[in-house]
Formats: sequence, C-alpha cells, structure tokens
Amino acid sequence: MKNAFKANGRIWIDHNSTAFLGYGRVELLERIHELGSIRQAALAMKMSYRQAWEFVQQMNDQLDAPLIVANTGGKGGGHATLTAEGLRAVEQFNAFNAAFQEFLTDYSRKLNKRGKSKK
Repeated sequence: MKNAFKANGRIWIDHNSTAFLGYGRVELLERIHELGSIRQAALAMKMSYRQAWEFVQQMNDQLDAPLIVANTGGKGGGHATLTAEGLRAVEQFNAFNAAFQEFLTDYSRKLNKRGKSKK
C-alpha cells in the first residue's frame, strides 16, 4: 500500500521517576541469563562492561530484591545469574511490549482506514 500510515513507538518502565526497564536493559538481562556473565553480555551487545555493570547496579538498587546476582571472578572469571525477580521482570516487560506492538498494529489499521474513507 502506497503511503500507508504506521503507528510507531517505544516503551520503557520507570520506577520512582527513574529509568528502570527498556529494550536495551531487557536485552542485557536476557544476555546475562543466556551467557551467565555481565562481561560476555556486554561484549555480545557491543557495550562497555562499565555501562553494563552500571545498568545492573541501577536496576538492582531500585528494588528490594535484586534482578541479577553477580559473583566476582577468580581463575575462571565471574558469573552472573538472573534471580526469580529478574526473570519475572523480563517476562512482564516482554508481555507489555507484545501488547503495545498489538496496539500499534491495530491503531495503524485504523489510521489507514480513515485515510481511505477521505478519498
């Protein structure tokens, strides 16, 4: 369809007026879960370890229960694990995002129906 309208947007979740979860942080959590390491997750995302660590600290500091538990390295390096709360946060964000994408698709259909009726 030529010149079709498409609603677009991004979501994130704030906590006490501070950024808490968004696409990048959820991807970071998913990579930590997959790779078992903040450093490896950062490398996979082409992000500095420092930035990844700061995101982890910011998320953990905003809640009573941490999302990620990290053990510092030794001979084999450190290990990081998502807690039950971390897994739940990823799941809830992904459900919220899926509902938002569905809304955008439905709204795009409505926009394009309006465009056709005005011709």
